[in-house]
This record gives sequence, C-alpha cells and structure tokens, in this order.
Amino acid sequence: MGPGDLKDILSVLPNISHPDLLVDCSHSDDAGVIRLTDDLALVQTVDFFTPIVDDAYDFGRIAAANSFSDIYAMGAEPLTAMNIVCFPTSQLSQEILRNTLSGGHDVIQAAGALLLGGHSVDDQEFKYGLAVTGTIHPDKILTNSKARPRDVCILTKPLGTGIVSTAIKGQLAGQDEIDLLVEIASSLNKNAATVLKAFSVSACTDITGFGLAGHVCEMALASHVQIQLDSNRLPLLNQAVEYARMGLIPAGAYANKTYFQQYVHVESTVPQVVQDIFYDPQTSGGLFFSIPEQYAEDCLSDLVLKRINAVIVGTVNKVKPGEPHVVLK
Repeated sequence: MGPGDLKDILSVLPNISHPDLLVDCSHSDDAGVIRLTDDLALVQTVDFFTPIVDDAYDFGRIAAANSFSDIYAMGAEPLTAMNIVCFPTSQLSQEILRNTLSGGHDVIQAAGALLLGGHSVDDQEFKYGLAVTGTIHPDKILTNSKARPRDVCILTKPLGTGIVSTAIKGQLAGQDEIDLLVEIASSLNKNAATVLKAFSVSACTDITGFGLAGHVCEMALASHVQIQLDSNRLPLLNQAVEYARMGLIPAGAYANKTYFQQYVHVESTVPQVVQDIFYDPQTSGGLFFSIPEQYAEDCLSDLVLKRINAVIVGTVNKVKPGEPHVVLK
C-alpha cells in the first residue's frame, strides 16, 4: 500500500481531540502520545512486516529493532513490548517461528523493555513485529513538526537497505552483503536517542518505509519549512549503489516517488542512482533530526564517540508559497 492510498483511507476517520492527547496522527508522527500525569506521558506504536532475510533469528532481530525505532524517534524510553505474529503453520516449521521470536526477544532485552505476551494468527504469509509502549515527560517529546530555519539535519544510518533486501530476495546478494544489512537493520537507535537527549533537538523522525524522501517530506510539511539535502553527503551503501545501477529497485520506491515527488525538487546534477536510493523504502533505518546550528558539531562528535556513523546531510530553510518543501541538490 502506497503513502497516497494510506492517506485516502485514513481521511474517512474522524479527528479525535482530547486535552491529554499530546501527539496524534495529524502530522504523520512516529508514535502516539497521551499524558497520564503532569510529568508522565505514554508513547505507543506498532509495526510488523514480512521477512527481508532468510535467517529467522536475524529477521526477528530486525523486526524488533524496527518496532522500537518509533519510540526512540519520539525521545521516549521503551517500557513494554508485545509480539505480533502471522504464521503459515501448514507451510513453515515451528522452528522458524521459535527462532524469530528468540531474535525478537534478544532485541527487546537489549532495549531494556519487558515482553508481556502477544497475539498470533494462522496466515498464508509470515509476518512479525511488535507493539511497543514507552514513557516520556510531556515537555520532552520529540516530534517531526518543529524543525526551524537554520537548523542542521543529521542522519544516523546509511541508506539503501530496501534495494539490498530486494537483491537478497532475488538471491543476488553475497553473504557479506547480507551480514552488513543485518548489522545495520538489527541495530537499535537506542544509543543515538541517548545522545540526542543531551541537546536541544528541534525535530526528529526515523527513516523507514517511506524512504528518506518521504519522511523528510513529512517533517518539512509538518514544520512548514524547506529542507535542503546535499546528495554528496548522503551515506549510501555501496552495494545499494551497484544494485540501483542494475535497475534493482523495489516497488515501494516507485510508490514513494509517485506520491512524494509533488513536494520535492531534485536538481539535474543528482545522479539517477542517488535519486533511486533517496526514495528507497528502508527497514529499521536511522534517526533523521534537525538541530540548531550551534549544537550540530558537538552532537555529531558525541554520536561518533558512540560509534554511530552519523552524517550532516542538510539544512532547514524558510519556504515561500509555491516552493518545494524538500530540495535534493
């Protein structure tokens, strides 16, 4: 389902207001937030998907890390998790499900959360993920709607995992490429989120199914700004570049481009492979955030000290009527 289809479907739902509802779905934020007390708010999110690698344990780790990512993007601390499983019991062995849940559980423990249980159904297609609950002080919530002109934009993981996972499904990727994808996608955004708490971050999101293009568009639209990205600074997986040159682009990238290109201007000097990766749907991608310029270098240094390969990729500017909200130059 493309982003445009999702928007049309959700448009029939009524707008919900409540004095304690702090973050809803109006700005496409990563999670919902409701205030419980003056100094405590509950953050909730859910995500699940089909396998992107063959190894069940690694798939469980990736799916779990992806589910926690929304909690970290909001600046919250994960508290509990519940498994969501769709499994074809007549087609796959129980060992596959057992290993998947084991991988998910190891990541849940690494996140410092508690597994409370979950729900499973017999389905023709295998899917796994988590519903995650976190907590945060109501005054410390990070959203995607507060990016400000003159902010600097930082990305904490490389791009191209959607293209590489497509190569894996097509049995074109070597083991080194698979191992690198697993390492990136199963890594929690926990350490990066911890660093961000020490700085006055303006806005934050994580890069997942809508690709860098889609999630940056959502931030720019919600914040009423223009975000300029430097194509030469974008961290790209070498394997993704090679596969993109071969035309190995997932269908989700085309769906993202079809919907989000109305908000984007791509300069003619940007190579086609970079444009393809720009729209590439990511799984368990990094955090993308804007931060006042005076804090950017110190924040970047602290991220690097945490062994996070973060990169300054752009800036936030004012936007005039009729101008694109995102520029890739």
